Amino acid sequence: MAFSLIAFCFGDLSYIGFFNLIAEGSQVSNTSLLGLFDFNYFLTDFFNYKLISSFDNSFFFHKVVFLFGSQIDVLFLIGLFLIIGAFAKSAQFGLHTWLPDAMEGPTPVSALIHAATMVTAGVFLMIRCAPLFVIDVDLSLILIIIGSITAFFGASVAASQFDIKKIIAYSTCSQLGYMMVACGVSAYDLAIFHLATHACFKAGLFLCAGLIIHSLGDEQDIRKMGGLIRAMPLTYLAMFICSFCLGGLPFFSGFYSKDAIMEASLSFDLLG
Repeated sequence: MAFSLIAFCFGDLSYIGFFNLIAEGSQVSNTSLLGLFDFNYFLTDFFNYKLISSFDNSFFFHKVVFLFGSQIDVLFLIGLFLIIGAFAKSAQFGLHTWLPDAMEGPTPVSALIHAATMVTAGVFLMIRCAPLFVIDVDLSLILIIIGSITAFFGASVAASQFDIKKIIAYSTCSQLGYMMVACGVSAYDLAIFHLATHACFKAGLFLCAGLIIHSLGDEQDIRKMGGLIRAMPLTYLAMFICSFCLGGLPFFSGFYSKDAIMEASLSFDLLG
Protein backbone atom coordinates (compact mmCIF):
# COMPACT_ATOMS: atom_id res chain seq x y z
CA MET A 1 0.00 0.00 0.00
CA ALA A 2 2.85 2.37 0.83
CA PHE A 3 4.39 2.01 -2.66
CA SER A 4 0.98 2.46 -4.28
CA LEU A 5 0.47 5.64 -2.29
CA ILE A 6 3.88 6.99 -3.32
CA ALA A 7 3.22 6.14 -6.98
CA PHE A 8 -0.15 7.88 -6.83
CA CYS A 9 1.26 11.05 -5.27
CA PHE A 10 4.56 11.21 -7.19
CA GLY A 11 4.96 14.58 -8.89
CA ASP A 12 1.94 16.15 -7.16
CA LEU A 13 3.11 19.13 -5.13
CA SER A 14 -0.06 19.11 -2.99
CA TYR A 15 1.14 15.93 -1.27
CA ILE A 16 4.56 17.26 -0.22
CA GLY A 17 3.21 18.33 3.18
CA PHE A 18 1.63 14.92 3.65
CA PHE A 19 4.94 13.08 3.16
CA ASN A 20 6.85 15.63 5.25
CA LEU A 21 4.45 14.89 8.10
CA ILE A 22 5.06 11.17 7.80
CA ALA A 23 8.83 11.31 7.27
CA GLU A 24 9.87 14.16 9.53
CA GLY A 25 7.05 14.71 12.01
CA SER A 26 6.85 18.33 10.93
CA GLN A 27 4.14 19.37 13.34
CA VAL A 28 5.03 19.74 17.01
CA SER A 29 1.80 18.17 18.24
CA ASN A 30 2.23 15.04 16.12
CA THR A 31 5.90 14.75 17.05
CA SER A 32 5.05 14.98 20.74
CA LEU A 33 2.36 12.33 20.33
CA LEU A 34 4.84 10.08 18.53
CA GLY A 35 7.24 10.34 21.47
CA LEU A 36 4.42 9.60 23.90
CA PHE A 37 3.38 6.50 21.94
CA ASP A 38 6.94 5.18 21.77
CA PHE A 39 7.33 5.61 25.53
CA ASN A 40 3.97 3.94 26.09
CA TYR A 41 4.86 0.91 23.96
CA PHE A 42 8.23 0.62 25.70
CA LEU A 43 6.59 0.46 29.13
CA THR A 44 3.98 -2.04 27.95
CA ASP A 45 6.65 -4.30 26.44
CA PHE A 46 8.69 -4.01 29.64
CA PHE A 47 5.83 -5.18 31.85
CA ASN A 48 4.91 -7.98 29.43
CA TYR A 49 8.55 -9.13 29.38
CA LYS A 50 8.67 -9.17 33.17
CA LEU A 51 5.49 -11.22 33.26
CA ILE A 52 6.61 -13.74 30.64
CA SER A 53 10.13 -14.13 32.01
CA SER A 54 8.92 -14.66 35.58
CA PHE A 55 6.27 -17.30 34.77
CA ASP A 56 4.53 -16.07 37.91
CA ASN A 57 0.91 -14.96 37.65
CA SER A 58 1.20 -13.18 40.99
CA PHE A 59 3.26 -10.53 39.19
CA PHE A 60 -0.07 -9.23 37.86
CA PHE A 61 -1.12 -8.21 41.35
CA HIS A 62 2.14 -6.71 42.53
CA LYS A 63 2.05 -3.02 43.29
CA VAL A 64 4.55 -0.54 41.86
CA VAL A 65 5.30 3.01 42.94
CA PHE A 66 3.90 5.42 40.36
CA LEU A 67 3.40 9.18 40.40
CA PHE A 68 3.78 11.08 43.69
CA GLY A 69 4.54 7.87 45.60
CA SER A 70 1.16 6.27 44.86
CA GLN A 71 1.04 2.49 44.51
CA ILE A 72 -0.74 0.94 41.52
CA ASP A 73 -1.28 -2.66 40.47
CA VAL A 74 0.89 -3.85 37.59
CA LEU A 75 -2.28 -5.25 36.00
CA PHE A 76 -3.82 -1.77 35.89
CA LEU A 77 -0.67 -0.24 34.41
CA ILE A 78 -0.47 -2.84 31.63
CA GLY A 79 -4.15 -2.25 30.79
CA LEU A 80 -3.71 1.53 30.94
CA PHE A 81 -0.77 1.54 28.55
CA LEU A 82 -2.62 -0.76 26.16
CA ILE A 83 -5.62 1.57 26.30
CA ILE A 84 -3.44 4.60 25.50
CA GLY A 85 -2.03 2.79 22.48
CA ALA A 86 -5.51 1.80 21.33
CA PHE A 87 -6.81 5.36 21.81
CA ALA A 88 -3.98 6.69 19.64
CA LYS A 89 -4.59 4.06 16.96
CA SER A 90 -8.35 4.64 16.94
CA ALA A 91 -8.16 8.46 17.17
CA GLN A 92 -9.96 8.83 20.47
CA PHE A 93 -10.47 12.22 22.11
CA GLY A 94 -7.16 13.90 22.92
CA LEU A 95 -5.15 11.63 20.62
CA HIS A 96 -7.05 12.36 17.42
CA THR A 97 -4.97 15.25 16.07
CA TRP A 98 -3.30 13.09 13.40
CA LEU A 99 -6.65 12.29 11.76
CA PRO A 100 -7.15 15.49 9.69
CA ASP A 101 -3.56 15.29 8.40
CA ALA A 102 -4.17 11.77 7.09
CA MET A 103 -6.74 12.97 4.55
CA GLU A 104 -4.20 14.03 1.90
CA GLY A 105 -3.92 10.51 0.54
CA PRO A 106 -6.08 9.11 -2.27
CA THR A 107 -9.67 8.36 -1.34
CA PRO A 108 -9.48 4.56 -1.92
CA VAL A 109 -6.64 4.43 0.61
CA SER A 110 -8.75 6.48 3.04
CA ALA A 111 -11.60 4.02 2.54
CA LEU A 112 -9.32 1.09 3.37
CA ILE A 113 -7.56 2.52 6.44
CA HIS A 114 -10.71 4.06 7.94
CA ALA A 115 -12.98 1.12 7.32
CA ALA A 116 -10.89 -1.99 7.76
CA THR A 117 -7.22 -1.84 8.67
CA MET A 118 -5.81 1.11 10.55
CA VAL A 119 -8.15 2.95 12.90
CA THR A 120 -10.18 -0.13 13.81
CA ALA A 121 -7.04 -1.93 15.07
CA GLY A 122 -7.34 -0.17 18.43
CA VAL A 123 -10.86 -1.51 18.92
CA PHE A 124 -9.74 -5.02 18.01
CA LEU A 125 -6.90 -4.73 20.54
CA MET A 126 -9.41 -3.84 23.28
CA ILE A 127 -11.53 -6.85 22.35
CA ARG A 128 -8.51 -9.16 22.52
CA CYS A 129 -7.62 -7.72 25.94
CA ALA A 130 -11.10 -8.39 27.33
CA PRO A 131 -9.88 -10.37 30.40
CA LEU A 132 -8.03 -7.29 31.68
CA PHE A 133 -11.23 -5.23 31.72
CA VAL A 134 -13.20 -8.01 33.38
CA ILE A 135 -10.69 -8.15 36.26
CA ASP A 136 -10.20 -4.39 36.70
CA VAL A 137 -13.38 -2.31 36.35
CA ASP A 138 -11.38 0.93 36.46
CA LEU A 139 -10.08 0.14 32.98
CA SER A 140 -13.63 -0.38 31.74
CA LEU A 141 -14.60 2.98 33.22
CA ILE A 142 -11.82 4.69 31.24
CA LEU A 143 -13.09 3.10 28.03
CA ILE A 144 -16.67 4.19 28.74
CA ILE A 145 -15.79 7.80 29.59
CA ILE A 146 -13.34 8.46 26.74
CA GLY A 147 -15.47 6.53 24.25
CA SER A 148 -18.57 8.56 25.14
CA ILE A 149 -16.69 11.85 24.87
CA THR A 150 -15.22 10.82 21.52
CA ALA A 151 -18.60 9.79 20.12
CA PHE A 152 -20.05 13.23 20.92
CA PHE A 153 -16.91 15.18 20.02
CA GLY A 154 -16.38 13.48 16.65
CA ALA A 155 -19.98 14.05 15.57
CA SER A 156 -19.86 17.69 16.69
CA VAL A 157 -16.63 18.43 14.81
CA ALA A 158 -17.90 16.66 11.69
CA ALA A 159 -20.95 18.94 11.69
CA SER A 160 -18.70 22.01 11.50
CA GLN A 161 -16.48 20.85 8.61
CA PHE A 162 -16.75 21.80 4.93
CA ASP A 163 -14.25 19.30 3.52
CA ILE A 164 -16.21 16.22 2.45
CA LYS A 165 -13.39 13.82 3.40
CA LYS A 166 -12.87 15.39 6.81
CA ILE A 167 -16.59 15.13 7.54
CA ILE A 168 -16.46 11.39 6.89
CA ALA A 169 -13.16 11.06 8.81
CA TYR A 170 -14.52 12.72 11.95
CA SER A 171 -17.64 10.58 11.72
CA THR A 172 -15.27 7.60 11.85
CA CYS A 173 -13.84 9.06 15.06
CA SER A 174 -17.36 9.22 16.49
CA GLN A 175 -18.23 5.65 15.52
CA LEU A 176 -15.01 4.35 17.06
CA GLY A 177 -16.17 6.00 20.28
CA TYR A 178 -19.29 3.80 20.12
CA MET A 179 -17.09 0.72 19.76
CA MET A 180 -14.93 1.73 22.72
CA VAL A 181 -18.06 2.18 24.85
CA ALA A 182 -19.20 -1.30 23.78
CA CYS A 183 -15.85 -2.70 24.96
CA GLY A 184 -16.19 -0.77 28.22
CA VAL A 185 -19.60 -2.31 28.98
CA SER A 186 -18.27 -5.81 28.12
CA ALA A 187 -20.38 -6.01 24.95
CA TYR A 188 -17.49 -7.26 22.84
CA ASP A 189 -19.76 -9.04 20.39
CA LEU A 190 -21.56 -5.77 19.71
CA ALA A 191 -18.24 -3.98 19.25
CA ILE A 192 -17.30 -6.49 16.53
CA PHE A 193 -20.80 -6.21 15.05
CA HIS A 194 -20.59 -2.43 14.80
CA LEU A 195 -17.02 -2.67 13.52
CA ALA A 196 -18.24 -4.87 10.65
CA THR A 197 -21.29 -2.77 9.76
CA HIS A 198 -19.25 0.42 10.04
CA ALA A 199 -16.60 -1.00 7.69
CA CYS A 200 -19.22 -1.55 4.99
CA PHE A 201 -20.99 1.80 5.00
CA LYS A 202 -17.86 3.86 5.75
CA ALA A 203 -15.98 2.33 2.83
CA GLY A 204 -19.01 3.12 0.68
CA LEU A 205 -19.04 6.74 1.84
CA PHE A 206 -15.35 7.24 1.11
CA LEU A 207 -15.59 5.62 -2.32
CA CYS A 208 -18.61 7.75 -3.21
CA ALA A 209 -16.78 10.84 -1.96
CA GLY A 210 -13.85 9.88 -4.18
CA LEU A 211 -16.13 9.66 -7.21
CA ILE A 212 -17.58 13.08 -6.44
CA ILE A 213 -14.17 14.70 -5.87
CA HIS A 214 -12.78 13.20 -9.09
CA SER A 215 -15.84 14.26 -11.11
CA LEU A 216 -15.64 17.84 -9.81
CA GLY A 217 -11.96 18.28 -10.61
CA ASP A 218 -10.56 17.55 -7.14
CA GLU A 219 -13.03 19.86 -5.41
CA GLN A 220 -13.69 18.84 -1.77
CA ASP A 221 -15.63 21.86 -0.43
CA ILE A 222 -19.27 20.83 0.04
CA ARG A 223 -20.33 24.49 -0.24
CA LYS A 224 -19.45 24.31 -3.94
CA MET A 225 -21.44 21.15 -4.58
CA GLY A 226 -25.10 20.73 -5.42
CA GLY A 227 -27.51 19.14 -7.86
CA LEU A 228 -25.36 16.04 -8.24
CA ILE A 229 -28.41 13.78 -8.33
CA ARG A 230 -28.89 14.65 -11.99
CA ALA A 231 -25.25 14.15 -12.98
CA MET A 232 -24.44 11.16 -10.74
CA PRO A 233 -27.69 9.41 -9.77
CA LEU A 234 -26.13 6.05 -8.80
CA THR A 235 -23.43 7.71 -6.66
CA TYR A 236 -26.10 9.90 -5.05
CA LEU A 237 -28.23 6.85 -4.22
CA ALA A 238 -25.28 4.89 -2.83
CA MET A 239 -24.16 7.80 -0.65
CA PHE A 240 -27.74 8.31 0.53
CA ILE A 241 -27.99 4.68 1.67
CA CYS A 242 -24.58 4.74 3.38
CA SER A 243 -25.49 8.01 5.12
CA PHE A 244 -28.68 6.43 6.43
CA CYS A 245 -26.60 3.53 7.79
CA LEU A 246 -24.20 5.97 9.44
CA GLY A 247 -27.08 7.91 10.98
CA GLY A 248 -28.61 4.74 12.39
CA LEU A 249 -31.99 5.09 10.73
CA PRO A 250 -34.37 2.14 11.28
CA PHE A 251 -33.95 -0.93 9.08
CA PHE A 252 -30.42 0.06 8.04
CA SER A 253 -27.33 -1.76 9.33
CA GLY A 254 -26.10 1.07 11.57
CA PHE A 255 -29.42 1.08 13.41
CA TYR A 256 -29.10 -2.51 14.62
CA SER A 257 -25.49 -2.23 15.80
CA LYS A 258 -25.65 1.25 17.37
CA ASP A 259 -29.01 0.67 19.02
CA ALA A 260 -27.73 -2.58 20.53
CA ILE A 261 -24.70 -0.76 21.98
CA MET A 262 -26.95 1.92 23.52
CA GLU A 263 -29.21 -0.74 25.00
CA ALA A 264 -26.23 -2.62 26.46
CA SER A 265 -24.88 0.63 27.92
CA LEU A 266 -28.18 1.43 29.64
CA SER A 267 -28.39 -2.04 31.19
CA PHE A 268 -24.72 -2.23 32.23
CA ASP A 269 -23.92 -2.14 35.93
CA LEU A 270 -20.27 -1.17 36.51
CA LEU A 271 -20.38 -2.31 40.13
CA GLY A 272 -22.36 -5.45 39.49
